[in-house]
Amino acid sequence: MTYPERGSAEIVERACASTAAVLAGVRAADFNQPTPCRSWTVKDVVNHIIGSAAWYAGLAEEGAVADRDEAGDEADGDEAGADEPGSDEPGADEADRDEVDRTVGDFHATFRREADRLVAAFSAPGAMDKIMEMPFGGMPGSVCVWIAAGDIFTHGWDLAKATGQPSDLDPELAVKLLAQVEKLLPDALRGPEGEAPFGPKIEVTASASAADRLAAFEGRQP
Repeated sequence: MTYPERGSAEIVERACASTAAVLAGVRAADFNQPTPCRSWTVKDVVNHIIGSAAWYAGLAEEGAVADRDEAGDEADGDEAGADEPGSDEPGADEADRDEVDRTVGDFHATFRREADRLVAAFSAPGAMDKIMEMPFGGMPGSVCVWIAAGDIFTHGWDLAKATGQPSDLDPELAVKLLAQVEKLLPDALRGPEGEAPFGPKIEVTASASAADRLAAFEGRQP
C-alpha cells in the first residue's frame, strides 16, 4: 500500500457535510429501498453511516476502538430509530419501522451529532500524528482521516442513488478522495459482496462525475 498525502480535518468535515445534505432528503418511506450496496437497504446504509461516524470519532479520540459493532450500536440506538444491518431478531424490523415513523427526524440529528464529534476529534491538536489502530494495523491520523472521509462520503453517494437525489456530490472532494483511495485500497480487499469489503473495480466512461468514478473504483455500479 502506498500512503496518501497528509490529510486534514477539513477533508472529513466536507465529507460529513456532503452526506448530511443527502441525509436531509431521506425519509422513513425510503428505508426499505435497495441501494448500490446490494445486501443493504437505505435503512441499513443510514445505520452504517451513523455507526461509522461514531467509530471513527472514537478512534481519533482514543487511538483505538475495541469493537466497531459496539460503537455502531451506541450510535444507532433509539435516537437513530434503526437496527443493525442484517439483524435477524424476530420482529425487529417491524418494530424499528414503527419507531422510525414516530421519530423520523432523529437520525438526521444523530448523524449531525456524531459528525460534529468526528470533526472535533480529528481537529484536536496532535490528531494527525496520533497512531490509530485500524483493523489492518496502526496508521497515523493523517491517513485514517482519508479512510473515514471516503467511507462516509461514498455511503452518502449510495443514499443519493437509492433515493433519486443528485449523485454528483462535491466534485472537488470526490477527486481528492479518489486520488488517495487509489493508493490505499489493495486488491486483497476486493471480492464478492458479503465476502470482501469492496467489489471489483468497475470501468466507467471518461465523462462520469468524480463521485461516480470514486464509487465505481470501490466496486459500485454508477
